[in-house]
Amino acid sequence: MTKAVPRPLDSRLTPNRGRGFATFDEPAQPLLVDEEGNPDFVAIQQSEEFKALRRRALVFIFPMTALFLTWYLTYVVASAYAHDFMSTRVLGVVNVGILLGLLQFVTTVALTLTYARYARRKLDPQVVVVRGLAGIVEE
Repeated sequence: MTKAVPRPLDSRLTPNRGRGFATFDEPAQPLLVDEEGNPDFVAIQQSEEFKALRRRALVFIFPMTALFLTWYLTYVVASAYAHDFMSTRVLGVVNVGILLGLLQFVTTVALTLTYARYARRKLDPQVVVVRGLAGIVEE
C-alpha cells in the first residue's frame, strides 16, 4: 500500500527513519507452501533464513562439542595413564580423580544452561522467522 502523505498524527509519533517523502510498505514475505497449503520443506531449507538458523546453531554446537569431548577424553586418559596424579589426595579421602569426575557433571550442567540461554537469545527468534515462511503462526 502506498502512503503519499502521512497523517499529521502519524508523522509526530513515528520517525521518518530516512525514508523519503513517498514511502511504500515493506512487501510481505511470500509463504513457502505448496498448492495444498502444506509447508514446502525443500524451499524452506534453501531459504536464506533457514541457512542463517543452521549457521547460528552450528556456531555454538561444534565448538562446544569439541571442547566438552576434549575435556572428557582428557579425564578418561588421565584416569587410565596418570594414576599417581589422579590418586593425589586433596582433602581426606577425596582425590584429584574424584574432583575431576564431579567436575564432569558440573561441566555438563553448565553447558546445558549455556546452550539454553544461547538458544533463547539467538536461535528462537530465527526459528520464528523460519516458521513464518511456512505460514506457521505461534500463539
